[in-house]
Amino acid sequence: METSSPEISDVKSVFLQCGTCAQTFGHLLNREFGNSNAASEQALDPLAGGVANYGYQCGMLWGSALAIGREAYRRYPNEKDALLAAVSATQHVVESFMQRTKTLNCKAIIGHNLRSVFGLAIYMAKTMRKGIKNSQCFNLAEDWAPQAMKAAVIGLDQEGAGLAYTPTSCASEVVKKMGGSDEEALSVAGFAGGLGLSGEACGALGAALWFRTLTWCREHPGEKAPMFNPPIPKKLIKVFLRETNSCMTCKEITACQFQSLEEHTAHVATGGCQKLLELLASTEI
Repeated sequence: METSSPEISDVKSVFLQCGTCAQTFGHLLNREFGNSNAASEQALDPLAGGVANYGYQCGMLWGSALAIGREAYRRYPNEKDALLAAVSATQHVVESFMQRTKTLNCKAIIGHNLRSVFGLAIYMAKTMRKGIKNSQCFNLAEDWAPQAMKAAVIGLDQEGAGLAYTPTSCASEVVKKMGGSDEEALSVAGFAGGLGLSGEACGALGAALWFRTLTWCREHPGEKAPMFNPPIPKKLIKVFLRETNSCMTCKEITACQFQSLEEHTAHVATGGCQKLLELLASTEI
């Protein structure tokens, strides 16, 4: 399906309404694709600040990837085609973001540790001094949004026809284990390998955070989802870090950098990260 236009004119207003960069980009791209879903978008909030304020991949990337996965599910009836398109489009968006910012990570962009009271206070003081709509994150969102949309559209044209293997995403697998639908599992497909195979913060963790929060949103309609505090992010991240010896990134956990979706698929198919996926799926909140 074609989008209405890659030109997005009201980014800052949407950002102000949504409250987090992750939800903002999930909403912006969903809206352009005609796939808006309030609960799905709100459930992205824990991925803002680089995964619960840990400073890894910018929430704009997580939100974009989720919207891409939803569109891939709608566009391609064949799961093989849809998953490949979701990962490919996420890679295009990641590359676009890297070209603009020279990094994928929130902490490197804003220059502050948002998990530190001191760091958060300095960041908020700077933001308020400039005015929220003129802040660093708001300006980046406005500047990059049209490029994100364009990259997503280009990447979604990729299909899986002719592949000699059936592609897999660790993020999709964990959502399936948690009881998610086919659409929900495909929505997070681009999280694979640390978001578009980038090797950064674990995509399965991001998917688990999103799906647990989505469940909470459905059970508490009209309420604001918990963002960076208990019960969801804190407990999931605690059990995750205990299992990974405090490693958060895919490339550290797997001791490799996936060069292709085929390599990632082979890793998952041979039991790689299986224990971690089971742990994330079984952790009760």
